[in-house]
Amino acid sequence: MKPYIYLRALKHAEHTVFGVQDGQKTYYDAQFGQYCAYSSGQQVKRSILEEFTSNLNVPMAPVTFNYNITKDKQLENKEPWSPCDPNYIDQLIGGWMRAGDGITVKRRSPLSISAMRPLHPLLSGTVKENLTFDRSNRPDNNPVNVRMAGSDKLLTEEEIETYLTTNSRTLPRRNWIPDNRRAQGLFVYDVAIDLRTLFSVSTNQHEPELSKEKIEELETKGWIDGENTFGKCLIMPKVEREKVIPALANALLNWRITSNQARTFSLMETLAVAISGNASTLTGAIRAKLIDDGDKPKAKPIIDETAGAELFITLPCSGYVATVNESVDALIKAEEKLVEMMRSFNYENQQQTK
Repeated sequence: MKPYIYLRALKHAEHTVFGVQDGQKTYYDAQFGQYCAYSSGQQVKRSILEEFTSNLNVPMAPVTFNYNITKDKQLENKEPWSPCDPNYIDQLIGGWMRAGDGITVKRRSPLSISAMRPLHPLLSGTVKENLTFDRSNRPDNNPVNVRMAGSDKLLTEEEIETYLTTNSRTLPRRNWIPDNRRAQGLFVYDVAIDLRTLFSVSTNQHEPELSKEKIEELETKGWIDGENTFGKCLIMPKVEREKVIPALANALLNWRITSNQARTFSLMETLAVAISGNASTLTGAIRAKLIDDGDKPKAKPIIDETAGAELFITLPCSGYVATVNESVDALIKAEEKLVEMMRSFNYENQQQTK
């Protein structure tokens, strides 16, 4: 009974932005001298949880934002509070932490999620482009305000016209937005699912995940007393797990970046998915190979069905990688595989006796 499921997925991005920082978040790869676009693990996790709760048609847990008013009447940000309540399914799967309001409670997410980053630095890239915010075709509907530097007083229309005539200038309804990065290429993300804690919450009160009151509430709702490798716990009832598992499997494969840190739409189609109980097999199943081509090295994407992981290859993959067994229902089969692996784990009897 393997306690982990490991997943790697390969995506293709086309001239898009999926994490804003100077147009697109990047890091520098020193070996190949490339700036590589990426999406943080936090952003990927947030996108997965949004797809997950959408599949179940339930709201995400509310977050309380806290502020203090200082002695000089300024607003001071304090730590936001989550409800720390597994009745909210995104809390159970995403984890929580709450400090500064009585006893500190925290739960580590059963999902470990990597950043989405290039399959290889030479198989992705960023480009820069200049954008415009342009309303010059309808000047009458888009007024212009002009102030003298250091003043809040608006110039009158007559004063504006005098300035333009005297200085041979115009006032176009157009703003230039220079040096915007766009990302493109082949990207991967990895997920590890800890089945031991996926549907279990610890009842240990030395380093609590839950308050005593919340433990009592869950017990009245049918959560089952159990034990995993970390100690005593409460386990979500099977009837509830059966609803959650298909929605989670779907979200892990079909999420899309929806946060306000993403723009310039790309389908970011999934090309291949590797699933295994052994993390080491994922890197061999979906990888890149460096090719020595004179002074300029190149990288070749490889999908390897002999590396030990179970592979699911979609039709678009053949446009970017040499493949043999791509199929129209690859993502459906990958989802079914995840559901099967999550359902087969014995959540109620994790501790095996000799």
